[in-house]
Amino acid sequence: MPLFSVPWPPQGLYTKKEIKTVDDLKGIKFRAYNATLETFANKVGAAPTQIEVPDIPQAFATGRVDAMITSPSTGANSKAWDFVTHYTDIQAWLPKNIVVVNKKAFRKLDGKTQEAVLAAAKTAETRGWEMSKKETTVKTNIMKDNGIIIVTPSPELMAGLKEVGASMLEGWKKAAGSEGATLLKAYEK
Repeated sequence: MPLFSVPWPPQGLYTKKEIKTVDDLKGIKFRAYNATLETFANKVGAAPTQIEVPDIPQAFATGRVDAMITSPSTGANSKAWDFVTHYTDIQAWLPKNIVVVNKKAFRKLDGKTQEAVLAAAKTAETRGWEMSKKETTVKTNIMKDNGIIIVTPSPELMAGLKEVGASMLEGWKKAAGSEGATLLKAYEK
């Protein structure tokens, strides 16, 4: 059973120009480090290119990519100001690490110990969320201080991204079948 989750900073869009709508992504070379981002890039008309984190600066410098989605942490740590001008805070997703425990083992614990474990989990989750928010603020400020323009996404861009996300979810549902539907239903609760 899930005990608690700890998030990473939300993902934003790094580009060499301001992106006002999803159409502005058409034709650009887009960093895709997994199948989901490759699907995303294809859906928005971008050209997906596999680039790992250590290779980001060189990929931008050599023109292999023009845009990427990643966290403020990765942006600041890779000195994104050396190769992009804009960071759009689209909060594409909020990756989480989830700590789980075996239900059977947990139920074998006495009531006092169960309460202590749940209290510790609540404390850890609260601390994790606070750390994520702080990390996001600190790393975004580092980027801003180094000349990256921090952009609040336009309503048109967000609407377009939500449309792409809904399309991707429908594709996932079809591929995942009935087992996936059950999983999704439990997740959406």
